[in-house]
Amino acid sequence: MIHRSYNCFTMCSGLGGGAKGFRRAVSRVRNMKASWRCIGGIDNDPAAARDFQRLVGTPCTVMDLFTRQQYTAFHGNEPPHGWREAVPADVRRAANSEHPHCVFISSPCKGASGLLSEEKSKTPKYQALNELTLRCVWLMCEAWKDDPAELIVFENVPRLATRGRHLLDQIGQLLRHYGYAVNETTHDCGVIGGLAQSRKRFLLVARHTAKVPAFLYEPPMKRLQGVGAVLDRMPLPGAAEAGPMHRVPSLQWKTWVRLAFVEAGSDWRSLDRLAVKDGYLQDYLILPERRGGHLGVVDWEEPGAGTVAGESLPTNGAFSVADPRAPANAAQYQQYGVLGWREASGAIIGVKSPGQGTFSVADPRHAGPAKHNNEYRIVPWSQAAGAVTSAHGTGQCVADPRREGPTYGKYAVTQWEEATGTVIAGSTTGQGAFAVADPRPGFHREKGDNYLTAGHYGVVSWNQHSGAVSAAAGYDNGKWSVADPRLPAANDKLIAIIRALDGTWHRPFTTLELAAIQSLIEPEEYLELDGLSDQAWRERIGNAVPPYAAEAIAEVMGTTLLLAETGETFMLSATPVWVRPVAIALAVAQHT
Repeated sequence: MIHRSYNCFTMCSGLGGGAKGFRRAVSRVRNMKASWRCIGGIDNDPAAARDFQRLVGTPCTVMDLFTRQQYTAFHGNEPPHGWREAVPADVRRAANSEHPHCVFISSPCKGASGLLSEEKSKTPKYQALNELTLRCVWLMCEAWKDDPAELIVFENVPRLATRGRHLLDQIGQLLRHYGYAVNETTHDCGVIGGLAQSRKRFLLVARHTAKVPAFLYEPPMKRLQGVGAVLDRMPLPGAAEAGPMHRVPSLQWKTWVRLAFVEAGSDWRSLDRLAVKDGYLQDYLILPERRGGHLGVVDWEEPGAGTVAGESLPTNGAFSVADPRAPANAAQYQQYGVLGWREASGAIIGVKSPGQGTFSVADPRHAGPAKHNNEYRIVPWSQAAGAVTSAHGTGQCVADPRREGPTYGKYAVTQWEEATGTVIAGSTTGQGAFAVADPRPGFHREKGDNYLTAGHYGVVSWNQHSGAVSAAAGYDNGKWSVADPRLPAANDKLIAIIRALDGTWHRPFTTLELAAIQSLIEPEEYLELDGLSDQAWRERIGNAVPPYAAEAIAEVMGTTLLLAETGETFMLSATPVWVRPVAIALAVAQHT
């Protein structure tokens, strides 16, 4: 295998998306293989230049490519002391004085962007920015006029073909003057690179007719991915391990509300279908949602607890457990526990029975003569009793068939006019003076009466104290809601999670997700760009050429250069010639 290494140089490089794509590209023709190395770049943004070196591994020269007149028109003032116009020699030095086989130019596109109004695009400021396209091409041609670059790729927004028509005509004439065949076309970076975005761009391709007679073949077209295919491979937004670029942007409250009511796959026009009365949504009310598992207790037999979070407290999730195991040496927790005669008892509290702890004792004082054999004996109503002894407390009992009085009735309810049974110590759940049929309704209860209300759906004022927090505290069984005055104003910025109508969280992309969608990184990778501003990061990411798309372009250009090196202009390919007019431009010399 014969290996060829071709040089790529970028102008208006940004953070290096195009250069990174060229470095990834590999081309093959029979026993020849070609790869690309980046010999440098130029950009006027120092932060972008630092990002370029981090992503590409090659220094990027910080250089202003404006003429003095363009600088003044764009900035509205004269350049600072020491500023000078760039010259072709500066461009060669930025390339480490090496020869580039391909120059990739991605001039600023704001002046031709559809996001800018037609009227504003005609102002001197944005006309000067558009003129930088012609300025870059002239500097490049002059820098290597004695040994021209074999191929030139010039990309921009599609609207440049209309708003910058006069500039493109001049660029075509200039390139043909220096010996290039030129053609214009458009492409979709998403289809070429297999991205999770559709990104249509203007493309001007030029080849030096004396050096490159070969065809340029179209890259294989790929299917656009859904954004979920990329985002699903990334941590959830806000995950600490993903770094500061993966935080959820802080938006105005009204923006969060609008996002929640936009239908998935739609835009702001969804909001037109909502009923609004006096400035408020007529059919919907936004309420806060308590944390899942609030004051939750996990059953001992359940499969497992929820995810252990950084602040796993009883009040913010199911972070308590019903543990049946008695703590060691804690007598009050040992169910049906029996104390030794010489052991100390556990703490005596309100309700203690054998089943609630160690509240039985191994009493040794039964030693001696044998006990009576009629202890706990039940005598039938028709039989004679045994001998009456002094141990009558635990002796004989009788099966009395008479059930006429309330005293003997299990769970007896005494009528209002009748006398109750004897009040005994066990008048609780099944015997004695148990219950009464009280005919008095509670219609005349007044405020302050504990039986009037249990505070169902009660709301505590912000300045009042709450009642004791119980295990079953819920908004519908007591005063477990609060009149919180801290509602966000419409313009307050915050991070909110509002469950949308389709049951999902409608949220903006994080900065790291945008970088992954642009193919600047793999979704599993960590990225931290220069600086601390999300706005600056997003601008540089949005201006970048997707590396996957640049890689696809570089691979077919590598193939073209290998064919030119072997003297061939055509090869059988599974893909068509890349746009018929471009193929003609690359294969046939054109003259002015």
